[in-house]
Amino acid sequence: MLCAWMMVRLIVCRVNWYADSKRNLPLVLGISVSLIVFAAVALSLLVWRRRVRSRSLPLIADRDEIMKIEGRPTLFSYKELKDATKNFHIDSKLGEGGFGIVYKGILYDGSEVAVKQLSTKSRQGNEEFLNEVTLITGVQHRNLVKLRGCCLKGRERLLVYEYLENKSLYQALFDPGKRLHLNWRTRVKILVGTARGLAYLHEGCQARIVHRDIKSSNILLDKELNPKIADFGLARLFTDDESHVSTRVAGTLGYLAPEYAMRGQLTEKADVFSFGIMTLEVVSGRKNFNARLPVEETYLLDWTWTLHDGGNILAVLDPLLMDEPYPEEEVKRVTEIALLCTQSLASMRPSMSHVVSMLIGESEVKTSNATKPSIRMFSSSLLPPSRQGSLSCGQSHSSFHSRIPSSTQNGSSISILSPR
Repeated sequence: MLCAWMMVRLIVCRVNWYADSKRNLPLVLGISVSLIVFAAVALSLLVWRRRVRSRSLPLIADRDEIMKIEGRPTLFSYKELKDATKNFHIDSKLGEGGFGIVYKGILYDGSEVAVKQLSTKSRQGNEEFLNEVTLITGVQHRNLVKLRGCCLKGRERLLVYEYLENKSLYQALFDPGKRLHLNWRTRVKILVGTARGLAYLHEGCQARIVHRDIKSSNILLDKELNPKIADFGLARLFTDDESHVSTRVAGTLGYLAPEYAMRGQLTEKADVFSFGIMTLEVVSGRKNFNARLPVEETYLLDWTWTLHDGGNILAVLDPLLMDEPYPEEEVKRVTEIALLCTQSLASMRPSMSHVVSMLIGESEVKTSNATKPSIRMFSSSLLPPSRQGSLSCGQSHSSFHSRIPSSTQNGSSISILSPR
């Protein structure tokens, strides 16, 4: 800027010096125009350099963060991922979430991958990128989706995962075009695998990890219908001395634990609650909330408790399974485990390792002390605080992110800023 100002001053001096003689007027004009053009070009270059530098700083910072990760992921070139997805063609699209679009791709080595292209308009999407790369890279378990690598180019952020042939559990259960026939044994296998993955996150890692967004659309299925937990963008790391944290609420309506939805208090038991809701969906073959059903059946959890108290808990089973043999005692046990996982008080919910033990029949399922949650709890789980009236915690701001395609939506993801 100083250099450009000096050039302008030089122009003024030269003009004054030559202006005394009309004879020099063409020369004055020539020099003046040349200097003005030169100054304009210099200013443009200066502004361009500053803009380029400001845009490159986040990229450099993100690369530095990734390079610090132990066992850092593969950094793919943008060209390879662009070629793999056929220039991110709509025919390669697998799904769309709140932070971006997922495409199927074939790498140069012939391997199939899923490529998540994060939204360039969302700062939260960039935070999700770093969060997911940091957490998943150091975590390996057969029931957790594997991160193959990532890519950074300008504002572009891409995550590369292993490709899972049978898409998501949500699609397998609810999507008319992609629904699979899941018999009872397969459903139990999916629940056990998911529970093992969560138990590993909560108890098997060096630092505890809370996923914060457990739901059927975040459980992916391989060709053998083995489940893998996906989408760690909202996951939260706990240190050994933290019993809980107070944080902004993030997750999906209908799966939020009441203490988390209302007060922002986060522990592993928030994942346990979400798992319980998802378990009821797997058993019943219906979504956790359906306003088109009779009022007593609107909330799946409330309806299941009504059936349980009436001694008719088997009526919650998916009608598609009632035409084939099924183990009544196991159906009852799995459903009661879901009721234990969704207790109003976090302290009353079992750990995920205990859930695994109960699911495989190694531990007894005791519901004698379990209590039916109040309608207040259903409201806190299904509605954002701004719409809960007397349930509002005084949140100052809320924003919603659809995490799955509108055609298959099973609940809007929510990010609510909550007071500590």
